[in-house]
Amino acid sequence: MKQAQKVLVQTSFAQVAESAETTAALFYQRLFELDPALRPLFKSDLREQERKLMQMLAVAVSGLDNPAALKPALQRLGARHIAYGVQSHHYQTVGAALLWTLEQGLGAAFTDEMRAAWTAVYTLVSETMQQTMQEAAVAA
Repeated sequence: MKQAQKVLVQTSFAQVAESAETTAALFYQRLFELDPALRPLFKSDLREQERKLMQMLAVAVSGLDNPAALKPALQRLGARHIAYGVQSHHYQTVGAALLWTLEQGLGAAFTDEMRAAWTAVYTLVSETMQQTMQEAAVAA
């Protein structure tokens, strides 16, 4: 990931994090619109899940400066998602919901360049998590 992309992601995340509750609620609303079958995977209080989403995004965004240190956190998250029933094809839907949410929150500031930067971040996150899922499946 290029330095300019990191700066775009970190700066824009600071903006959407200011309205974290709204951002997270928009994300889950969009996620369930895109794939209503995902709703039953969220058995706990959705407000708690929204908080966790924003925390994980904060970890990922701050971890861009040191991806090697970020990788173990993403691997643990990927391993936990296996138990939740997450499947590889769900990651595409999550990515679409995330980009849509960012576009809503940032408006005109969500340029093509920013979309590409956030896509790079989400690709790093989702590929690391999915790799953990695949490794666990092979081990089982």
